Formats: sequence, C-alpha cells, structure tokens
Amino acid sequence: MDVGTYEVKNKLSAILDRVEKGENFTITRRGKAVARLVPATERDRKQAIKAMNSIIARSKSVTLGGLKIKDLVSEGRV
Repeated sequence: MDVGTYEVKNKLSAILDRVEKGENFTITRRGKAVARLVPATERDRKQAIKAMNSIIARSKSVTLGGLKIKDLVSEGRV
C-alpha cells in the first residue's frame, strides 16, 4: 500500500500496528517511492548479522600491493 510522508508522520502508530500484522507499505514523497516499511523478522536479523560477519571477515584479508588494508589504515597510510 502506498502512503505519503505526511500521512506516515500523522499516523505512524497505526501504520506500525498494521505492519506488525504483516502489511507492507511503500512510503512516497510527491508521488515517488522513497522507502518501504515491512515487518521485521528474526530471520532478517540473522541474515543481516551473517552478512555483516562475512564483510568483516573479507575486510581483514583485502590487500593492496601485497599489504593488508587493515595494516595500512593502522599505520595511517590510507
């Protein structure tokens, strides 16, 4: 369901009650979609944590010319 920013501001509590029951909302500004409001689930949270951990693990092994980015940052070179 599309809902304007003005309506969201004035009816946020009621809209959140409906989202909690499973409804999705597309928030619009001047008729253009700017955000989606969807129910949060435990699965979403677990997926986000898994993705974050994957990014952190990869960042520790990224190199630039054979030097680890992490080490360059620590030395103030990046």
